[in-house]
Amino acid sequence: MALTDSTIQPLKQRAKAAGLHFILTLLVAALSAALVFILWYPGEYRHIAGGQELFLLVVTIDIILGPLLTFAVFDLRKGWRHLRRDLSIIVLIQLSALSYGLYTVMVARPVALVFEGDRFRMVTAAEIYKPDLPNADKKYQSLPWMGPLILGTRVSKPGDEALEEQLLRQLGSGVGLRPIYWQDYEASRSEVIAKSKPLTALLARQAPERAARVRERLPAFGVAEAGARYAPLAARRGPWVVLLSGDGRVLGFEALDGDA
Repeated sequence: MALTDSTIQPLKQRAKAAGLHFILTLLVAALSAALVFILWYPGEYRHIAGGQELFLLVVTIDIILGPLLTFAVFDLRKGWRHLRRDLSIIVLIQLSALSYGLYTVMVARPVALVFEGDRFRMVTAAEIYKPDLPNADKKYQSLPWMGPLILGTRVSKPGDEALEEQLLRQLGSGVGLRPIYWQDYEASRSEVIAKSKPLTALLARQAPERAARVRERLPAFGVAEAGARYAPLAARRGPWVVLLSGDGRVLGFEALDGDA
């Protein structure tokens, strides 16, 4: 059946409205991406903490949802009053979905990179043991919004604390999730140096191509391979290791298995 002007014209109007909605949605998505990847998941944290995949899932659904619904309902023959109501409902649904998605990304954001025992732990806002916050050091009582803090953990006190730490380790957790154990990274740096291992030994176990890619990054950090070290990283998405200078400074991350 041939399409008539009365059929084609509404389709063109729908496509134009959906296209405009798509462009506006992309602009909102770009602003959301700046919030997520500049503040909450800076640099490599977007990969380590899974923020990139989570954000893309949220935004992809939002980008598809709004314009498709607009294409489905847009019809000038309804009258502007009826059409404004329909479009307002679509925008409300879309903003609600985006707000919930961003909230999910927010509570999963990394708030601390904590050295505990013989490894680092990537701690997210959702994993923090919240009852500890009022009793923690004052500077750790509120969680950061602009990327994770780099911290160490103090030694457990004999008695209940020591037993609690052993239990947490047996459960696959750790004191890094407990803000009352947090301390400045400088106070733990000597322990980091003692417990970390030479990077050369880790690279010797990798495929030549993978080891070469890591070695290519080292000059940007201002360290030589012979002086670089590493420690395993416990994170949601692994395995990863933390690259360290000889004096224990955190340089960056690599997707390698530090326990292998």
